[in-house]
Amino acid sequence: MRFFKHVALAASVAALGAACTTIEPEVAQKSANATAEAAPMAEEPWAMAAKDRSGGPDGIIQATPMPSAPLDRSVRLDRIVFGSCVQQNEDQSMWDQLTAVKPQLSLFIGDNVYGDVRSRDQSLPELKAAYMRLGQSEPFARFRAAAPLLTTWDDHDFGLNDAGGDYAYKEQSEELFEYVWALPEDDARRAREGIYGSWMLGPKGEQVHLIMLDTRYFRSPLMETDDRGAKGKERYLPDPDPAKTMLGDAQWVWLEAELEKPADLTILVSSIQVIAEGHGWEAWRTLPTERQKLYDLLSRRNTDNLIVLSGDRHAGGLYQKDLSNGQTLTEITSSSINLPGARWREQSGETYVEPGPNRLGTMEYEANFGLIEIDWEQGLFSLSLRGEAGEEMQSVVVNFR
Repeated sequence: MRFFKHVALAASVAALGAACTTIEPEVAQKSANATAEAAPMAEEPWAMAAKDRSGGPDGIIQATPMPSAPLDRSVRLDRIVFGSCVQQNEDQSMWDQLTAVKPQLSLFIGDNVYGDVRSRDQSLPELKAAYMRLGQSEPFARFRAAAPLLTTWDDHDFGLNDAGGDYAYKEQSEELFEYVWALPEDDARRAREGIYGSWMLGPKGEQVHLIMLDTRYFRSPLMETDDRGAKGKERYLPDPDPAKTMLGDAQWVWLEAELEKPADLTILVSSIQVIAEGHGWEAWRTLPTERQKLYDLLSRRNTDNLIVLSGDRHAGGLYQKDLSNGQTLTEITSSSINLPGARWREQSGETYVEPGPNRLGTMEYEANFGLIEIDWEQGLFSLSLRGEAGEEMQSVVVNFR
């Protein structure tokens, strides 16, 4: 049985407007044809990377690989940092805060750049330019050199806002992803569709099983809202269609097999939120049959030693939900490293905070990153959201043994 040691909530939370999964210009995503015919690139901050066409002959964009420190699977992990939603043209100094906590492993869990491909060009010039700009960041280079970095994607580094399995250029996006993140030639992700992957890390008795999902490549189209912009129904409604999928058949089979593997602590990464309710942006709640399938799968194992990490929301929070087996599932959402929702809330004067079923405290709209600290001797892990100065915003400590 898991016991909470403490829950510390920051007092200085911005009491500003409704959280949003996406802040960029809206692009309808209904089919591969609709995707390919998306509107031209808007003149917005997240779109400016498309204009950075230096780096190749005749203005052709040449993205370059961004390797990190080598991964040593035998090292015991005590500190892991993670984050999401990085605008490549915004201030990059937050990376130095992540580096300062001296992580042994870093996780980049989606919207790693904003490179939406609105040009209808299968060579992905916007996405390549976004990666190229991020690669020019000296703080990000220091961060990558300090610890191994493992990545998955969300929509804006997949290729288009809210895009799923019918995105026209997903194969090209995967090829580019594998190239810029310098995946080893023997990496299993190179041999299959999608970028989901797993790693068993640390010595026996202190093993961390990292599972990173792909919630984009196979995902079915979502049900659009019947009241656009309404609180709790902003963009999408839960779709009960049992034929729709979040992960696709092959990834579901793979995930079930991965969760059968014994480990002392399991970290499950989903680029979009799993437990959260109260909003109508992208999340597992939009496909309730799929989310229940995940809950049922997790209920067959010990969830006291399983953590869910998510991003996407331009806000952070801590969540817990009791499963049918009587155990509790814990999720921490960290977003954004440098594109926080507080910015737009202040500009609009919005003060609404979405309802928090399953949320432990309020939402953190300022820039943030996540930190996992593991005390193997005591059998405890701490999950915390950290701010721009590295300060603790919220945290929870859990007994996982």
